[in-house]
Amino acid sequence: MKEVNVKLAAGGFIVVLLMVSLVIRGKRPKTPIWSIMTFTAFIAVASGLVRLDELNSVIDFSVVLFLIGMFSITGLAERSGLLDYMASRFIRLFKTKRSLVVASSLLFGLLSALAVNDTVALMGPPIAYTISKAIGVDSEMMMLLLAFSLTIGSVMTPIGNPQNMLIAVRSGMSAPFVKFVLYLSIPTVFNLLVTPLILMKLFGVRNGRKSEVLLVPEETVKSRRDAALAGIGLAVSVSALVVNDLLQLMGLPYVEERGIIPFVVASAIYVFSENPREVLGKVDWGTIVFFISMFITMEGVWRSGFLNPLLALFVSGKPVDTPLSILSISALSVVGSQLISNVPFTRLMITELHEAGYSGKQDLPWLTLAMSTTIAGNLTILGAASNIIIVEYLESRMGITITFTRFAKIGAIVTLVNIAVYFAFLASLQLIGLVS
Repeated sequence: MKEVNVKLAAGGFIVVLLMVSLVIRGKRPKTPIWSIMTFTAFIAVASGLVRLDELNSVIDFSVVLFLIGMFSITGLAERSGLLDYMASRFIRLFKTKRSLVVASSLLFGLLSALAVNDTVALMGPPIAYTISKAIGVDSEMMMLLLAFSLTIGSVMTPIGNPQNMLIAVRSGMSAPFVKFVLYLSIPTVFNLLVTPLILMKLFGVRNGRKSEVLLVPEETVKSRRDAALAGIGLAVSVSALVVNDLLQLMGLPYVEERGIIPFVVASAIYVFSENPREVLGKVDWGTIVFFISMFITMEGVWRSGFLNPLLALFVSGKPVDTPLSILSISALSVVGSQLISNVPFTRLMITELHEAGYSGKQDLPWLTLAMSTTIAGNLTILGAASNIIIVEYLESRMGITITFTRFAKIGAIVTLVNIAVYFAFLASLQLIGLVS
């Protein structure tokens, strides 16, 4: 009993320390987020929640390889001018600020639905920054729009993010790809249209003609060879990831450690680039360290039992098929995803839902879990891995940041609106008997 109490206290201390440190960090932004996470990982090991000989199994090296590979490819795309070329081409399609901002939301969101949100988070910041200059607004708004949009967009397909893939594979749902798109695409697109309007209102951005394009597309490409390599690398990586996930959904042979795919692609193009060392130097090693530390920290919090009282609030026993069940799953998921991140929490909730009596024949609870654990990423920086990638890029490359409290203040409004839209849509489908 004493050992249980010690573990519980250690888990609670880690959570409180992490949250307080992130809030205080707003006054001392030179302290990177990854350094805070490494300290909580140290506590998880020092307190005995995670043993040293278990670290190899706790750390998800597939994610580490994914990040190294994608950072390399997107770094090459940025260095060669390919991302600037893509941004300037996109900007030229629109004449007003509002149309460009809304179109950007749709672009980021729809890309994340097909290419995995973390991939878009790696290549999105340079594009978002260029767009912010074209409409003459603080880059913070566009970076927040990027973060919110790719989180929202990834809701509507099983391949949009890791937690959706977990649900599609382990829930027992039949034809998950079809059902995700069928039931979640309409509210997702609606949220992608509403969210940029909310941000424009909050940041006081009035509609009007955008500024003249700062970059001429043809003049942005610094190296045709590197741009071609980056374009091929991005196309092959994204296509391979999508095909691999579809194979998994269809029950066919697939690469289980999918993170190795972009790493292998990057390995194949290093030698052909003009400056391989500079390409590898584009890897954001702070983000890599953050994820390694996060796996250790979150495993420690989970093992401590700190989340057990929260899970006890969930309705167990006979499934509850009412709009209230949608709300309860959503609320629990939003809170839980902030404490141990959305992917570990989703693994936990899949087990809880099965034990509560939900089966693959009931689509609503699984769609609700997918929606809410994903949208939870819009509440705080820790809610989604893609948020960390974006913030770390801003701090390491541009010398600016978005504080935890700033993100949470705006994120709370966006998350509330997003959840309300999904809740209204799913509850309506349930009431008229189109989904159970």
